[in-house]
Amino acid sequence: MRGFLATDCTHYEGTPSLPAAGQSLQECLNLFKIDQPGEGLRWNHHNSERQLFPLLYFTFLRTPENMLLGSLSIGGIMRNPGFFKRDRTFKQPIIWITTLFMSVFHAGAVAALFVFSWKALLIALLLWWVAGSLGIGMGYHRLLTHRGYKTPRWVEYFLSVCGTLALEGGPLLWVATHRVHHQNTDKAGDPHSPKDGGFWAHMGWVLTGQTMQKNSAALLPFVPELRKDRFQVWISRWHWVPITTLAVLLLVVGGWRYVLWGIFLRTVIGLHSTWLVNSATHMWGRRRFRTRDDSRNSFWVALLTFGEGWHNNHHAFPQSARHGMAWYEFDPNWYGILVLRIFGLAWDVKAKTLNYETRGVD
Repeated sequence: MRGFLATDCTHYEGTPSLPAAGQSLQECLNLFKIDQPGEGLRWNHHNSERQLFPLLYFTFLRTPENMLLGSLSIGGIMRNPGFFKRDRTFKQPIIWITTLFMSVFHAGAVAALFVFSWKALLIALLLWWVAGSLGIGMGYHRLLTHRGYKTPRWVEYFLSVCGTLALEGGPLLWVATHRVHHQNTDKAGDPHSPKDGGFWAHMGWVLTGQTMQKNSAALLPFVPELRKDRFQVWISRWHWVPITTLAVLLLVVGGWRYVLWGIFLRTVIGLHSTWLVNSATHMWGRRRFRTRDDSRNSFWVALLTFGEGWHNNHHAFPQSARHGMAWYEFDPNWYGILVLRIFGLAWDVKAKTLNYETRGVD
């Protein structure tokens, strides 16, 4: 407990079961079902006659332990993702080429804000949907990774090309990484678990290249069917060609304004939206199902990712092509799959709906 000073457990309507202000950190933590600070904290209602929530105020000393408790969420699961402190990202060398590209794209995204036009905005929105929904959500994720539905080969290839426009690599590496994530979710071997740090889960694992470039050969056994497909192998090797070609076309048609909006800003927004699924939906949100991981449902992440934010639903039923299981759970990727099915371009669609037999209680 070294590193804390003047730990104060102040509360409303002082109840005998709550410690008085000024008591020790350990006495404060006794109100929670935990043994170590910084773990998942859950309020112990049995310790409060009126089930009141305390306000915890921590004044930290300048010691290595000063960020152990991290961010606190009163009244529910309190997570300590440790976005920077003790984050795995800062314990490993980064890949400077990747970091340089990320820096350039972020700089271009900021520059786009100074050359606004409505046409450029519309182009960016259209390409955001093409890359994020058709490519990543419907293509890379629900079709190639989990085989939640089947399509004609040309549709699969089209969706794969759309996925390359997101600048998230080729289909082989993306699918393999995601399958490893499902196999080892939130435990040793997970490529991007917040247990290694919130920043690591968001983008640190990309900047260090530990999963992608360095371990690419080890990931290949996770995509046996894609390795047999000559087109998927080819597009995985040349995944940078479609987005480069698109950038040249935008430059010719609309100049640098179109490039900054349609490539740089759109790509950065898409990247962070996808990364929020890896980080935010394993730290914050609601749990409908009792899965063996920390996956959570997040409405705001679902908005940014065309439905990928219903992550607890997805981890409970990975093969379901429908992630928004309730009528009010916004899931444009599922709507897109329904359109394909209407036109006979999707079949054997696996869709889990919400019912009391399969629903868990958290």
